[in-house]
Amino acid sequence: MAKLRILLADDHTLVRQGLRKLIEARPEWEVVAEAGDGREAVRHALELKPDVAIVDIAMPLLNGIEATRQIVRRASEVRVLVLSMYPDEAYITQVMQAGAAGYLLKDSADTDLTQAVTAVAQGKSFFSPAIAKTMLDAYVRHLAERGITDRYDALSEREREVFQLIAEGRSNKQIAELLFLSVSTVETHRAHIMEKLDVHSAAEMVLYAVRKGVIR
Repeated sequence: MAKLRILLADDHTLVRQGLRKLIEARPEWEVVAEAGDGREAVRHALELKPDVAIVDIAMPLLNGIEATRQIVRRASEVRVLVLSMYPDEAYITQVMQAGAAGYLLKDSADTDLTQAVTAVAQGKSFFSPAIAKTMLDAYVRHLAERGITDRYDALSEREREVFQLIAEGRSNKQIAELLFLSVSTVETHRAHIMEKLDVHSAAEMVLYAVRKGVIR
């Protein structure tokens, strides 16, 4: 069985060493490269095509958000997990827009790293609990400012089924096979769900699903 290949990018050597120790405690995982700045992180990601790139948000030469954007655009098969000290809404929004699959706070990395890497490697999203709460609070505030109530009740039974499967990280093809639908029908359901819930990405759908208790 092939090992899960991981790239570590952080400008602090001690942080990288700590993450490497956690990762290499699992025999089925391996660190294929380390980077001390954003440009080096992008170069390693493009050359080595790791399964997961753990990228610090604050790095010299090229910050983690821009590095994430470039990796996702130029090597879409690489799943990016952003590592940060900041639970601020502005950072979270930028990270999600850059295409990261997850957002892990440094102060919870020792307890959440395994879960985060596993989820991201499986094509799912991961957010540290504090991040999920920040985004959910922001979403509720956004609805309140626009005078909108929770739109989940507007989803049809089939849309709720599709919604949960999307939130679980399943692809359109997988959903189509599970529900005996065509891929185009699933894509139509996805578009309607996003419109009804006023969400704009798969990551936002995951956060919404957590808030509603659809997934944990």
